[in-house]
Amino acid sequence: MAHEHHDHHGPAWSKAAEVALTRAGEQWTAMRASIFDVLTSFDKPASAYDIADAVSKAQGRRVAPNSVYRILDLFVNANLARRVESANAYLANSHPDCIHDCIFLVCDRCGQTTHIDDDRITGSVRSAASGAGFTPVRPVIEVRGTCADCAGTVHD
Repeated sequence: MAHEHHDHHGPAWSKAAEVALTRAGEQWTAMRASIFDVLTSFDKPASAYDIADAVSKAQGRRVAPNSVYRILDLFVNANLARRVESANAYLANSHPDCIHDCIFLVCDRCGQTTHIDDDRITGSVRSAASGAGFTPVRPVIEVRGTCADCAGTVHD
């Protein structure tokens, strides 16, 4: 069963992220805002190095990937971003005010990653983990394959 949520775009997205981070007890600094804005500009999962490069170019000074990693970890913990584990890359969460587990569909050809919600599936994963005596914190469900765009094209 999918659930409903409000996806944010543009300035409203950054504002929703700021509200969520502040609600989590953290400050919304200029650097965090810059990293979030760059993260939202990518149409595919971005690595900390990709983000550091883009922020460095925008600010005209070098921003270290280690600093970006720390902020991305903070964003993941505050539900502002999602980590695509198999790609070691990140996507901005367009609905940071909605707490849920995500399922990612990752195209092996083009790297496009689609986020879907299905509380029945993720609930079953959590139940199975609990049934095995394990306390699930953040289930990671990724399905690797071929997206519809790539499936419709012929590759040599």
